[in-house]
Amino acid sequence: MQERRSPCPIACTLDLVGDRWTLLVIRDMMFFGKQRFEEFLESPEGISTNILANRLKSLEEMGLIEKQPYSSHPRRMNYQLTERGQSLRPVLKTIIAWGQKHIPETRVPSE
Repeated sequence: MQERRSPCPIACTLDLVGDRWTLLVIRDMMFFGKQRFEEFLESPEGISTNILANRLKSLEEMGLIEKQPYSSHPRRMNYQLTERGQSLRPVLKTIIAWGQKHIPETRVPSE
């Protein structure tokens, strides 16, 4: 685990999930049921394959997701939120509500 900038819980949380892509990957798993690498690539934000691979690895290392093979091919994985990852649901719902209230023309994506 990386060294903390400060003991502030906001700073520590942002160090884990505060980059541009991590919460979007979690969103896709939590609200859209995405589990496979290819499914995450279909999201409208257009994450690149190398960044997605990095974020999935980081999320697994943080204990927010786990992966399971879904075929005999060793590199084919399903990703699922752990209990720790699922515990971010109220945070994401609050971000959704705030964005809808304060950022014009935002809406919950439908897929």
